[in-house]
Amino acid sequence: MKDTVININDFLPHRAPMLMVDFLIEISATSVTSVFKIKEDNVFVENNYFSEVGLIENSAQTCSSIVGQTFFFTADNEVRDDVKLVGFISGIKKASVFMLPKVNDTIKTFATLVSRFDSDDYSICTMKCETFQEENLLLEAEINLFIQEVK
Repeated sequence: MKDTVININDFLPHRAPMLMVDFLIEISATSVTSVFKIKEDNVFVENNYFSEVGLIENSAQTCSSIVGQTFFFTADNEVRDDVKLVGFISGIKKASVFMLPKVNDTIKTFATLVSRFDSDDYSICTMKCETFQEENLLLEAEINLFIQEVK
């Protein structure tokens, strides 16, 4: 099966050098899969390895795209360019790092929505995620995110 490339810029406010996802392969209301190639000039590369903090940031950005799509798209599925969001990790319930990827490795992150609370202008959610480099499990995490539209 060939992967479909979905532009991550339609789902996140992040831009270089803080964008830790290259593209999405799939996204729904409850799950997402992202791809990211580790480059030498990445801010989270230390001694030729992508750091634990980088893995967490990649996971958080992957996870937040599930919720972000509700802010960045209209009811008619049109992209809203005028959206400004603030988002952050509000808690890490669990995080296990098993190994670190190297420069030039490509990682794939899978995330699933566990729970979500929405108000008029913000969302709070819990996500489970796993990050792999080929068949090697790099990270398992359960994180809480807070995402708010700035008006």
